Amino acid sequence: MTALDHWLLPEGIGELLPDEAWRLEVLRRRLLDLYRTWGYALVIPPMVEFLESLLTGTGRDLDLQTFKLTDQLTGRMMGVRADMTPQAARIDAHQLKREGPVRLCYLGTVVHTRPNEFGGSRSPMQVGAELFGHAGKESDLEILDLMLETLKVTGVRQIYLDLGHVGIFHGLARQAGLDADQEASLFDVLQRKAVPEIEAMLEALQLDQPLRNQLQSLARLNGKRDILNKARAVLRGANDSVIQALDELVEIGDEVMRRWPDLPLHFDLAELRGYGYQTGVVFAAFTPACGEEIARGGRYDQVGEIFGRARSATGFSADLKTLIALGGDNGDPPGGAILAPVESDPALQEEIVRLRNAGEIVVASLPGQVEDANDAGCNRRLVKKGNAWVVEAL
Repeated sequence: MTALDHWLLPEGIGELLPDEAWRLEVLRRRLLDLYRTWGYALVIPPMVEFLESLLTGTGRDLDLQTFKLTDQLTGRMMGVRADMTPQAARIDAHQLKREGPVRLCYLGTVVHTRPNEFGGSRSPMQVGAELFGHAGKESDLEILDLMLETLKVTGVRQIYLDLGHVGIFHGLARQAGLDADQEASLFDVLQRKAVPEIEAMLEALQLDQPLRNQLQSLARLNGKRDILNKARAVLRGANDSVIQALDELVEIGDEVMRRWPDLPLHFDLAELRGYGYQTGVVFAAFTPACGEEIARGGRYDQVGEIFGRARSATGFSADLKTLIALGGDNGDPPGGAILAPVESDPALQEEIVRLRNAGEIVVASLPGQVEDANDAGCNRRLVKKGNAWVVEAL
């Protein structure tokens, strides 16, 4: 690297310049105020933790996304957080130790070893909320509603929602007696909806024909609400856990349609995002302006078990930087500041204080410097007229 390259940042690591940073801060405040009105308490987890805490119950994907380092004080492996959800689970299980429902929210930078998409960021600003201690569909719906309200506040339009339930695949895999490797391989081809590979794999496993048909059907069971009626017919005869998961998906889907009648809703029984730790309903929001999901969430019961308390849990998260990019004018910086001259007049200082207390931005000129009003973001200035200081347009 030459001296001229010292300003370069690592690929996928970005910074926000003044206007962008202000938009993010404005939206950060709006979102935290929103979560507070819903009863969600703010937590600020550490950037690094011991690796076993960060990766508990989250599966291989997060392991690959986590930067690892050695703690020079203890010799133990540490990780730079790639997801704040496990940290919230640790705080609920070990720090708070409450018996009733706990609602937590957070907003902070996470770091990934590689971007989720070509040219994407490796340092998202993760915003999210988690609800611990309740296993019913009501808490799933609360979190889903809060995710949609988050997108609404950030100005994202044309939202589409995907709904699934990992319990359907999980129950069929258990019924088929698949071991961990077989289940992981089938999960991979289902995520890609590679139907010929699915058929070949299931044939090689020599499963009973009805169970083989049910597992094969998952890749095709996606669409609007009527696909759930078809799923009920296809999955007839499956074990109780599969039928219960389908019933939960039907109930939640119908309630979402009632609460959000104009929201395009898509069901996908092969939707297994976060399968390594999700245990129930899963959901993701999309918009035509972005090729990837813009927010995601779902149920992840038992993640807190390693911390001593296996609590029911559901939550969602999103990247605030992505939401800002998609959200239009929401969070735009204020429209112009006031330039104050270099004067020792006490009346000028009093006026500057009054204007700032009223919420105005006042930039004080510095002695010996040529102030460029545009560079300082000023579209007005303070001038003395008679014995009074007044604001006039530049």
